Amino acid sequence: MALLRLEGVGVRFGGRTALDGVDLEVPEHRTVCVLGPSGSGKSTLLRVVAGLQRADRGRVLLAGADQAGVPPHRRGVGLMFQDHQLFPQRDVAGNVAFGLRMRGAGREERDRRVGELLELVGLPGAQRRAVPTLSGGEQQRVALARALAPQPKLLMLDEPLGQLDRGLRERLVTELRGLFGRLGTTVLAVTHDQGEAFALADRVVVMRDGRVAQSGTPLEVWGRPASQFVARFLGFDNLVDCTVSGTRADTPWGAVEVPAGEPQGEGTLLVRPSGVRVGPEGEGLAATVEARTFRAGRVAVRLRPDTGPGLEADCALGEVPPEGARVGLRFGAGETVVLDRV
Repeated sequence: MALLRLEGVGVRFGGRTALDGVDLEVPEHRTVCVLGPSGSGKSTLLRVVAGLQRADRGRVLLAGADQAGVPPHRRGVGLMFQDHQLFPQRDVAGNVAFGLRMRGAGREERDRRVGELLELVGLPGAQRRAVPTLSGGEQQRVALARALAPQPKLLMLDEPLGQLDRGLRERLVTELRGLFGRLGTTVLAVTHDQGEAFALADRVVVMRDGRVAQSGTPLEVWGRPASQFVARFLGFDNLVDCTVSGTRADTPWGAVEVPAGEPQGEGTLLVRPSGVRVGPEGEGLAATVEARTFRAGRVAVRLRPDTGPGLEADCALGEVPPEGARVGLRFGAGETVVLDRV
């Protein structure tokens, strides 16, 4: 069952369209991440759901109820912003209890709930700590506890980890996914970080220019991007026009084998970096190594083929050719995907 449903939602700011007929569902007890570049409409979408921005057309339904005219504080949603927006003059307990106090909860209930939530987010006993003394990661945890305190039907996260360093983001996103699973929380998050979205979400929605460019499970979106735009946004640059016949794609790199069942005729071939095999010169497509970038135990190798556009290969540390080396390239059929030429 969808706890949240958007039906044809549109928003315009003067002559600019921010959302253009967006349809979206967030099932109960699931996490949906909306992913896209700046200006794609993802934050506007979040504000519409929260009631902070009026939709010019379409409907927002929560648990089947149309939210038209329902003010933000009556929608039963929690919202956590990128900059946390904690109250610096209040201690941790005062921040976490804010929503409970607004709801009229008694002191005993507030104290109990604050203690439970701080335990849950990994800050036991932090009630009396001052906000300015907290690290970025600790502030993120307090903001999360505050958003969860009123037990919202839907928790919404706006670039929740955007201000944290990469190592801390990677640790916290794993913790968040486990926490939401244990609580059965329904989550709608927006982010521009692909790794964050794919690690956190049950479903990923990629947006472009106010529209949904692709929606699916992380495996579906990563395994078969719907377009060149989605593929490039996910970081895939090995894209080239092709003509497919059977399991053969004719490309500027020469003939490349593709899996059976791929679309036939004209299209765009995506070769994942892990599917570019780098070997000795004379074996396959001749190329020159232009650059190498180390990435957490692997090396991204930028290659300039003698024919066709540049390529990136993913190599193990012990197999990296030096810059300027002449090499031969082959392509693994299992790492190729044929996309529509759009």
